Amino acid sequence: MGQEIAMTQDAIRIEGLRKVYSGGKEALKDVDLTIPQGSVFGLLGPNGAGKSTLINILAGLVTKTAGKVTIWGWDQDINPRQSRASIGVMPQELNLDPFFTPRGALEVQAGLYGVPKSERRSDEILELIGLSDKAEAYARTLSGGMRRRLLLGKALVHRPQVLVLDEPTAGVDIELRQMLWTNVRKLNKESGMTIILTTHYLEEAEEMCDEIAIINHGEVVARDSTSNLLCQLDAKSMLIQPETTPDTLPNVEGIEFTARDDGTLSVTYRAHQTSAEDVLGVLRDNGIRIRDVRTEQADLEDVFLSLTRSA
Repeated sequence: MGQEIAMTQDAIRIEGLRKVYSGGKEALKDVDLTIPQGSVFGLLGPNGAGKSTLINILAGLVTKTAGKVTIWGWDQDINPRQSRASIGVMPQELNLDPFFTPRGALEVQAGLYGVPKSERRSDEILELIGLSDKAEAYARTLSGGMRRRLLLGKALVHRPQVLVLDEPTAGVDIELRQMLWTNVRKLNKESGMTIILTTHYLEEAEEMCDEIAIINHGEVVARDSTSNLLCQLDAKSMLIQPETTPDTLPNVEGIEFTARDDGTLSVTYRAHQTSAEDVLGVLRDNGIRIRDVRTEQADLEDVFLSLTRSA
């Protein structure tokens, strides 16, 4: 019954979610959020914005104050076991028993979720996370990057429909980050697994996520496709390579000219006020001959700062 319900709903549905900690700190304020099945969904926000509280509520580790959380069609209050079985969480903290081997850790985790021995796939997971050759090494002998991979493996043992990665690449090297990105894409594309990613690496969200929600002060301040969020900013940048460096820069209202050390002119303007043709016209009127021109696109950092600057 639950699976039939799930097929017609979002992977995650959050309605009116509030969390007030003892002492009165309100970490989440009436959050409404839906996360589509099969998406890679980014959850962004500055430190203390409420991301971790939201993740811990989804994982069943923190009790909400009010609201409704549905995971894969299962209401967390009515069917807590089924909702928890539908989600796997890769935590930030390297909380591993130092005396377990990677294979042992996966087997114990599978046992905790009631996965029968015949249905366990520890070797397959070890292969996925690149730890087959360390299968029998004690966790205490693993590097930090290997432990991070093992946390991903533990989150996958019960075949969850939703995988939450909480800051998965914080403090890891580029090689491990690329490996995690590759594995996440593989899980998403091959099994249709819904991935929720919290990160403070904006290039990671831009690279990985189909859709993004930005949380600030316990509230969702934006939620849209990554491409639409990038289109929200109408500030445009144009890089001009002049034939010769001008002695003075044009002074025109609404268009800002800056000379870079290499002689390139950076031009910033608002698309709804000024067209690219207007900018080129100003350059011509000031006798600046153009050798080359290119545009710069806004990136997620620009959007993020724009939406959270009031904080």
